[in-house]
Amino acid sequence: MKRLLVVRLGSLGDLVHTLPAVSAIRRTFPALDIDWLVDAPHREFLTLVPVISSVVVLKDRTAGAWLAARADLRARDYDVAIDFQGLLKSAALARLSGARRVIGFTRRAAREGIAAPFYSERVDAETGQHVIDKNLALAGAVGATTDTLEFPLAPVESAAVEQVRAGGLEHYALINPGAAWPNKRWPPASFGRIAALLLERHGQQSLVLWGPGERALADEIVAASDGAARVAPETTIRDLVALARHARIIVSGDTGPLHIAAAVGVPAVGVFGPTNPRRNGPWRAEDVTISRYDTCDCHYERRCRRDDAHWCLGSITVDEVAEAIGKRLGQAAGARRV
Repeated sequence: MKRLLVVRLGSLGDLVHTLPAVSAIRRTFPALDIDWLVDAPHREFLTLVPVISSVVVLKDRTAGAWLAARADLRARDYDVAIDFQGLLKSAALARLSGARRVIGFTRRAAREGIAAPFYSERVDAETGQHVIDKNLALAGAVGATTDTLEFPLAPVESAAVEQVRAGGLEHYALINPGAAWPNKRWPPASFGRIAALLLERHGQQSLVLWGPGERALADEIVAASDGAARVAPETTIRDLVALARHARIIVSGDTGPLHIAAAVGVPAVGVFGPTNPRRNGPWRAEDVTISRYDTCDCHYERRCRRDDAHWCLGSITVDEVAEAIGKRLGQAAGARRV
């Protein structure tokens, strides 16, 4: 085996959850060329992953972009393609790569069972497993040793970090209120109260992250924090990774910044509604998740089907999250003393 293709198009959190499997393949086969096929918006993240050889970009959803990606992939003569995404789209692209072996999940384990016929080899996995463990099972199918969990992200310099330091913050709590799905966003007033409690109880000023279209949301949290929070600078993915390395804790819903922060070792408190933290949440036993998944009626749906008064995520209280933060910071302090 000389050249292998990783197919994981997005999202950001899912890319993070694929890193341990790709790292395991690299450790086992140090001379192997490993390419990664990804959607254009996530290319920047993969520039921070030193264990891959090159990135192949699916520029958009048009037929022309697919044809261009197919030509690029076939020119590289892959021995193996592994579809870590388990969708019809990703399975088709893995097959179109021309790889001699195309590996993916069985029908019951794939996100879309219809993807399974595109694979020449299928790997079964428990549907309740964490995504990281499922991905490691695929890595094991090519002979990778998967007993070590690593998230290879290169250290980077960041103007955003320097800007935060210039404002007097060397370390801080990160609050990430945004998410692509409205159903994953805990109320900004609640985040504001959490920022106030982080300063009052733990002496931690908070930095509120925001992405495209989320600046007003970050401002609302700062306004509700009684001076305990600041708005983070506008950030790239590189900035986000760098800012995370200096954080004492992150409080976030199920979204990419939570998983990036956890990957670089930041203590995490997750606030989960429609997604399953046992499958998608922080993977360290010490991290704490407050979840309404077991009582949610709209699993993995972008919008809640209940009215505002009965919204699952909205039923998570500030006291619950504050208690989780105290527990997690206490564990982190104990670990530092040891």
